[in-house]
Amino acid sequence: MDLLTGEFKNTLDDKGRLSLPAKLRNGLAGNVLVVTRGIDKCLWVFTPERWTALSDQVFSNTSLFQQQSRIVQLRIIAPAQEVEIDKAGRIAVPQSLREYAGLTKDCVVLGVTKRLEIWDLEAYKAWLDATEADFTAASEALNIQNF
Repeated sequence: MDLLTGEFKNTLDDKGRLSLPAKLRNGLAGNVLVVTRGIDKCLWVFTPERWTALSDQVFSNTSLFQQQSRIVQLRIIAPAQEVEIDKAGRIAVPQSLREYAGLTKDCVVLGVTKRLEIWDLEAYKAWLDATEADFTAASEALNIQNF
């Protein structure tokens, strides 16, 4: 799942299924993904390979005996679930993860190069508004040159 980008609005159906945009599906090698809680009340979606790389890094940088480490492990690693992309290009988002992200109907699927994010549409709009000043400051701090 390299260099997947884009912002796509989609709807969650009554069974908790969400269509993945064809542009994003076409960049995936298989039909299995790992969905977990993200930061900022969204869901993160990874290929199994990217998930293994992330979880390995989390565990190599955390300790069972440190509270902050356990918090990260329990918030990101523990709720992760594998989902399959069905023949219609949909994934069934597990109920517990839908509840965490507040997904009810209107959603946004974001391609963030090596992961996907799934947001409730209104929550995403509110997040964009709330982080506008932080975005400006962060952009200025990047010090990217020659553009």
